Amino acid sequence: MRHARRRMVRRATRWAAVGGLLLGGAMVTQAAMASEPARTSAVPFGASAADPGGALVATLGASRTAGNWVDAEGRPVVAVTDERAAAEVRRAGAVAKVVSHSMNEFEQAVKALRAAPRVPGTAWVMDYRANRVVVRGDSTVSAADWSRMTRVAEGLGGFVRAERAGGTFTTRLNGAQPILSTGGRCSAGFNVTDGKADFILTAGHCGPKGSVWFANSQGTQQLGTTVQQDFPGSDFSLVRYASGEAGAGAEVVAIGGGNGVRITGVADPTVGQRVFRSGSTSGLHDGQVTGLNATVNYPEGTVTGLIETNVCAEPGDSGGPMFSEGVALGVTSGGSGDCAAGGTTFFQPVTAAMAALKVRMIVAAGAAGQSAAPSAEPSATATHSAIASGAASPGSSAPSTGAAGGPSPLARLTDPRNVGPGLLVIGGSLIALVATRYFRSEQDRKAYQRHYSATWG
Repeated sequence: MRHARRRMVRRATRWAAVGGLLLGGAMVTQAAMASEPARTSAVPFGASAADPGGALVATLGASRTAGNWVDAEGRPVVAVTDERAAAEVRRAGAVAKVVSHSMNEFEQAVKALRAAPRVPGTAWVMDYRANRVVVRGDSTVSAADWSRMTRVAEGLGGFVRAERAGGTFTTRLNGAQPILSTGGRCSAGFNVTDGKADFILTAGHCGPKGSVWFANSQGTQQLGTTVQQDFPGSDFSLVRYASGEAGAGAEVVAIGGGNGVRITGVADPTVGQRVFRSGSTSGLHDGQVTGLNATVNYPEGTVTGLIETNVCAEPGDSGGPMFSEGVALGVTSGGSGDCAAGGTTFFQPVTAAMAALKVRMIVAAGAAGQSAAPSAEPSATATHSAIASGAASPGSSAPSTGAAGGPSPLARLTDPRNVGPGLLVIGGSLIALVATRYFRSEQDRKAYQRHYSATWG
């Protein structure tokens, strides 16, 4: 009877120890999961704020309109070619400006410019507010080449204007969070995902497919590899994270001083909109969108469909993010000038890049699907496309965590602040199992000794 009770006690002790191990493991796992930052969401490239001016242009058509923009008071303005169209614009609550030349004429002029012999150092853009197409030539364009370009422009009509630009139109390496490869230094733009892995969306001229990127100049912190690139033609590329995940803070873009801005959506900008650009060389700067569908003839090749701005940039800022009110707009492509004298900077629209790459933007948790809210905390103004140029802000603030991801699962599991109680339960259970096994072995040894003594006298 006594032996039966002992067996029952030992059995109960073993089962209690096993239960303790399971409980402790569950506590450790729960603590580690609780310490992990909230997962961000992802939105497709089409999740943007409403654009009343763009909607009116689409409704009225290219033969009756010539673009839209936002004026200094934040009102949407639509350029129209007749009074009937102007009346429709006013009924919709926007400002109408009657102009002489339509979008169809602009597009025909741009088509002719593209067909002309390519001259590196030239660019052209549709200036909606001035109702003209502006052709620019930088300091590298020879007098003979510029004379030929000027004759082409003049032959297209009085609404095409040729003017010299200061500086040189060049692609600009680097950006908000520096990433480095054997080919040079570039910048992380925005974090995106295809649902299976996370990527960095940056400029295409930063490096060809297969480029390996690091977070430090020593080459010891590998970030990822370029898996897709489009340059020239467009200017975007996709860098796949080596770990497959962007990690904590994936929805934040750095703006310097350990600070960042949460990204809550994606949109196309409007002419006249106030925008912000972040870069590792020159930091955070702001300006206005001055033109859309710009074409730039870089020395490396021609890039079309760019956003033209008067935001300054310098060598070292390429690939960096452009945004407004927390809404992602573009990645830095190139330009001229610097942040001492000013200049022109061009950006690759993120909407076009994401559509071509079939990826979605990683945004702040809860922001996915908020097509009418341009920031994590909705702005008091109506939409991002109807914000007075001086009233816009970069977006809601957040700490910048660096280019690499957050703590690994192993680091969270071994953090005593998170898993201490669970580890104590596991430790106690292991001690109980070892003790039970020891007492069982000792009892078996003594029983054997007694049996041996009784058998051999």
